[in-house]
Amino acid sequence: MTENPTFPPPDAPEGTDEQTAAVLPFPLTKTATPAAPLAEGEAKPGEWEAELPDTDDPEADSLSEGAPVDPPREAYPPSVSEWMEAKDKARMPVLPDWVKLPDQRKAVRKWALRHYSTVLGYHAVRLPCIYTPKVLVYSPRGAWRWSAAIGRWVFDAEGKGLRLAAVANEDAAEYLKLSRQRNDRVRLRGIVATIAAFVGLAAAITLYVMAPSWLLLLAVATLTTTLGAVGAPADRPLIDMAKVTFRKRRLSSDIVIRAHEASGLTTKDQTIAFPRPIGRDGDGWRVVVDLPYGKTFEDALKAHGRLASGMDIAPTQLFLDKDETSGRRVSYWIADRDPLAVPSGKTPLLGATRVDFWKPFPWGVDERGNPVMATMLWLSLLVGAVPRQGKTFSARTIALAAALDPYVRLYIFDGKASPDWRKFTKVAHRIGFGIVPKNGFDPVAHLLTSLRELRADVEDRYHRLSELPLHVCPEGKLTPEISRDKKLNMPLTLFVIDEVQEYLQHPEHGKEILSLLVYLARVAPAVGVSVMTSTQKPDDKACPSELRDQHQARFSLRVGSWQVSDVVLGAGSYSEGLDASKLLKSHKGVGILKGMSDDSGIVRTYLADGRDAERILIRAAALREAEGTLTGDAAGQAPAPETSATILDDVAAVLGKGEAKVWSETLVDRLADLRPDTYGPWAELQPKPKAEALTAALKPFGVATDQIGRRIDGKTVNKRGIKREDLAAAITQRNEKRDAG
Repeated sequence: MTENPTFPPPDAPEGTDEQTAAVLPFPLTKTATPAAPLAEGEAKPGEWEAELPDTDDPEADSLSEGAPVDPPREAYPPSVSEWMEAKDKARMPVLPDWVKLPDQRKAVRKWALRHYSTVLGYHAVRLPCIYTPKVLVYSPRGAWRWSAAIGRWVFDAEGKGLRLAAVANEDAAEYLKLSRQRNDRVRLRGIVATIAAFVGLAAAITLYVMAPSWLLLLAVATLTTTLGAVGAPADRPLIDMAKVTFRKRRLSSDIVIRAHEASGLTTKDQTIAFPRPIGRDGDGWRVVVDLPYGKTFEDALKAHGRLASGMDIAPTQLFLDKDETSGRRVSYWIADRDPLAVPSGKTPLLGATRVDFWKPFPWGVDERGNPVMATMLWLSLLVGAVPRQGKTFSARTIALAAALDPYVRLYIFDGKASPDWRKFTKVAHRIGFGIVPKNGFDPVAHLLTSLRELRADVEDRYHRLSELPLHVCPEGKLTPEISRDKKLNMPLTLFVIDEVQEYLQHPEHGKEILSLLVYLARVAPAVGVSVMTSTQKPDDKACPSELRDQHQARFSLRVGSWQVSDVVLGAGSYSEGLDASKLLKSHKGVGILKGMSDDSGIVRTYLADGRDAERILIRAAALREAEGTLTGDAAGQAPAPETSATILDDVAAVLGKGEAKVWSETLVDRLADLRPDTYGPWAELQPKPKAEALTAALKPFGVATDQIGRRIDGKTVNKRGIKREDLAAAITQRNEKRDAG
């Protein structure tokens, strides 16, 4: 970069040749009325504080600040590109979405076929048994009404009242005038009626003699139906209204305006505006309105129930979307029927040969039937609901997708020990059910071992990713190639724990399980380890907020109240219009998803029952066997000796005789010599992380670390370490528990 020759360097002395510009004083403008005095250092509102001239200067008399030299940016008109961009956003599409988009056209065709076939079938069933008898009964009355109407027309019955009025008023001239007019009308109408009668009789005889039977029957049916329609009573029409299963009437602007008036959002003097026409959108109607000035989307959200009542639909048929271009613009989608009560169908995973877990996979559909794709990369997911609403099935669909990627490592733990997750034993690296030991197997201890194993793996991944060459690991982040490299051993990992509250409330290990889960949910997603927890008790006691708050994505099926919905979805979700308590019992597998993408919305998750899950998992197990990625419990491989299970004995073994206090990093080096496979990775760490690894391993057993000072080269050096007496007390306590058990 070269220096600008116009301006001198800031450290150049005055008077040098490099100084090429002079500063000229600009006096302030004169003012007729002096401004009110300001305190020292005070500036006028909306103005920059400027350095005023010295009051001792004679030129400073009656001077004040002038207008700013540079006008504000808003004073300039927008550029041509900005103007065109604004016009592009405001331009309406030439064709509506249901004409342009194939899925929308398909939805409209399906709706029209379903609607009109129902109407046609309704009338077809009633034609022989209801409509035909009605026609036969009402046709004589229709013939009488028709002939009477013709007679009144021929004899000018409509003028009878005027003639009688003329007689009553004894107005002879008016009566004679009306009589002559009647005679002329009757003469003309009589001739027309006579000619029509002869023509009609001739046509009837010709039709009877010459026409084929089908045409004769058609003529008789038409005449009889016409007479029946004329003779039908006003309160009992000939044709009934087709009462289809669901109410699918055309939505009009009058109905929408009425709904806003009934909800109190508008008045007669201040109504809504329609920036775009009402039109079909999938299996419903799309309506965009501009509320009156001062009304907001939040106001419409609060009036959701009253708006639905004003439109004469169920609240579950009305969906509100916020428009980012204006605070008073609201987009409504009015479904033809309750879309959340319609099953979303079986999962597409049944037809998938394999899944790439690096890419979004099908999880369900939204309220309009559009596919909803899920992803578990770089995030943790919390699923909450009351019992029997499909919480486990929704979470299991994600685990099934992970199972179909042979390079995804699965950890599955179910706190209620139900049959829902049993088939995952075919593919899961680690798996456990319930909290009660059975046949010598303790599922809680297995969970604890798995969590510790996974934590060590996460810590190791961070170090190894930072040490890989740039051509292998650009930016130090996990890539699909790295995750599928068996030598590097860093596959994508999904840790699923259903009914997590059962483990968190464990009297002995609950606190450590909570601590490990919080760590994994917060730190592990960045290196490809995702955590998915589900619970039916999302309160602070069963599932503390310190764990809930670590989940970036939330999914709430039906819950008991909006407060519980806020607990699952995150504080402030209710004010955003996200309330899972409005879902009904019939909405199985339906929930509100937040945080997985920029948009939040309703998801009707796909269904995979027990048989479907088994079919998918059999295919997933075959994939893993073919790829050589079947590991852990699924392959019959027992966990490696857990560090924490023998840590007390190992530390006691490496303590020297007479050593009362030892630094932690010294103990780690000795442990690495004792068990290289187990403690070797610790010894490769820097001194501080090395000591922290031992501290974390001893913490569950109540062994604390303290500052221990030693004289080295005449100086006192303090480092973290342990005391022999604390270690001995922890071993004694462990042995007592073991003997009691």
